[in-house]
Amino acid sequence: MEQPGQERGMYTPIVGTLGYILSPDAEKVLLVHRNAREDDQHLGKYNGLGGKMQADEDVHSCMVREIREEAGIVCRDMRLRGTISWPGFGPDGEHWLGFIFLITSFDGVPRKYNEEGELAWHRLDRLGELPMWEGDRYFLPLVFDKDPLTFHGYMPYEKGRPVSWRYFR
Repeated sequence: MEQPGQERGMYTPIVGTLGYILSPDAEKVLLVHRNAREDDQHLGKYNGLGGKMQADEDVHSCMVREIREEAGIVCRDMRLRGTISWPGFGPDGEHWLGFIFLITSFDGVPRKYNEEGELAWHRLDRLGELPMWEGDRYFLPLVFDKDPLTFHGYMPYEKGRPVSWRYFR
């Protein structure tokens, strides 16, 4: 089913940001456990923080705003790690284009809860044990690796699951 603006292969995605906040010792990442709303498409999953970009924002401003709103902290140092095109990801098959950031320095103390669920630090070497979107397992290693190059990925979804994954740097 084509969405408005999708005719003849046009791609008009929802643009969003997704941020992963490193602890000061760089061994943990702050994640939200999406457990606050029964109608949440992410219910039960662990996610980075972020959301939809507003019309008057660039992606950097969007990420800073989302982190402030969701975690109550101010980003001091962050860098774009990658972009991902997620056609068909939304609950009604919407397309998403995400800008993935790594936040390595911040001011303030992260809150413990937000309207989406509980916020907590999780060891990087144990992320694979958490329930998360299946597709996150493909790109998360690229977010935290030491390669200075930005990645650009494509991960189409069907019925809530990724059907393929490719990227380049």
